Amino acid sequence: MLFIDNVRWTMILLVISMHAADTYSPLGNWYFTDRKPISTPVLLTFAAWQMYLQSFFMGLLFFVAGLFVPASFDRKGPRKFLGDRAFRLGVPVLFYMLVLGPVTEYFVAHSWTSTRPTSFANEWVKHIRNREFLQENGPLWFCLALLIFAVAYVAYRRFRFKTAAPSTSAPSTPTLIGFALAMAILAFLVRGFRPPAVLNMHLPDFPQYILLFSAGILAARQLWLPQLRFETGLRWMAVVLPTGFAGWLALLVYGGALSGHRGYFSGGWHWQSGAFCLWESFTCVAVCYGLLVLFREKFPNQNRAAMFMSDDAFSVYVFHPPIVILAARTLTVSDWHPLLKFMTLAIIAMIASFTLSEIVFRRIPLLRAIL
Repeated sequence: MLFIDNVRWTMILLVISMHAADTYSPLGNWYFTDRKPISTPVLLTFAAWQMYLQSFFMGLLFFVAGLFVPASFDRKGPRKFLGDRAFRLGVPVLFYMLVLGPVTEYFVAHSWTSTRPTSFANEWVKHIRNREFLQENGPLWFCLALLIFAVAYVAYRRFRFKTAAPSTSAPSTPTLIGFALAMAILAFLVRGFRPPAVLNMHLPDFPQYILLFSAGILAARQLWLPQLRFETGLRWMAVVLPTGFAGWLALLVYGGALSGHRGYFSGGWHWQSGAFCLWESFTCVAVCYGLLVLFREKFPNQNRAAMFMSDDAFSVYVFHPPIVILAARTLTVSDWHPLLKFMTLAIIAMIASFTLSEIVFRRIPLLRAIL
């Protein structure tokens, strides 16, 4: 399914763009920031890009990951399946926690600070001793979550051996609406309690991730991908995106986001949080469905460039943080407009990440096995 590979590396490009936006936008969290006062139109531009991406791009990656779980489990069995997942997902997480993350923070982002002159070795030992490393897995929280989901899937299959027969049709529009509503309700309930991050995993987003990972598993079992209707996907995007943008803008204005009440949107028992969950969930379903059928119909194959992007996608996902930060530090000497800096940084980081992954990272013997 080459179109799924094309979806995957496209989402990773969007991950890089998100972290480039985090560098200049006041809305995100990132290792290194270069933030200046910005006007309301610029703030809304950043907000639109970041909030729309956040509504679907990681969820779609979880869906894609779920697609390949049933066949892998059936082929390998529970023990080999978990062993492979532990190697392919767990080892990169440990590598980031113990090597790449500390190097990035100490030497590149300079986000490790000390009250007295010290060395990297001393700070690294302190990082391990105080268990900071457990929360410092960077973007590899995604791999850790997938590993946890794999364990949960094995437990599920252990007690449920019978699987449903393939369906004759893809989910209907009422089913998709019900799925989006369930996602919104669960997200609102979880965010109402404002749970803290656990192992760098943002729990308020996990209702979406769990549902889409499960949907990917079900899509593989029910053979949904060939049955998804192209017209339905485009219709969902055509209805939800324009209407959703108007609703999103009205929600920010009348919900108080522009007058200092941004916290109402991120959690708690506020109507703003409920409305935002509703917007986010319907946007997620519309964009995910639309992109899947769009890539299936329009980008079903790979040329040399797409093959290159596909081969290096995971390596780029692992190694892009220090590259984004180094490029951002280089751009601090300029007085360009924040939006121009954001776009320039995103392009530089994308090109550099894929180039270095191809010619350096994936050629190192110890890294080649996990990348």
